[in-house]
Amino acid sequence: MKVAFWTVAAVLALLYLYSGGIKVVRSKDQLRPMMGWIDTVPLRLVRTIGVLEVLGALGLILPPLTGLATGVAVAAAVGLALIQVGAISLHLSRGEAKLIGLNIGLLALAGAAIWLSTAWL
Repeated sequence: MKVAFWTVAAVLALLYLYSGGIKVVRSKDQLRPMMGWIDTVPLRLVRTIGVLEVLGALGLILPPLTGLATGVAVAAAVGLALIQVGAISLHLSRGEAKLIGLNIGLLALAGAAIWLSTAWL
């Protein structure tokens, strides 16, 4: 169970550290080719989503690694799942149903992380 958690958490953490990191540091013009929705939301919201993604990634890894506040891993996984629910909603509202495959996959991984992280409690 712990090996499965670490595998899922590592994949999610790497993806969200990258995704959140670029949302935090890149300009709107640099993000536009990757994110067609960038012009529909304020840049401050994009930065906030990026920070939440980075914090979620750290929350999945650091508490179980240190053995401190391990319940944070569950909260981080729930937060990452909620980010994907929002992303799916945004894409569907823009008529971009073909683009939600990755979001569904990340939502499923976050759901697995929620279930697997209960092993730490």
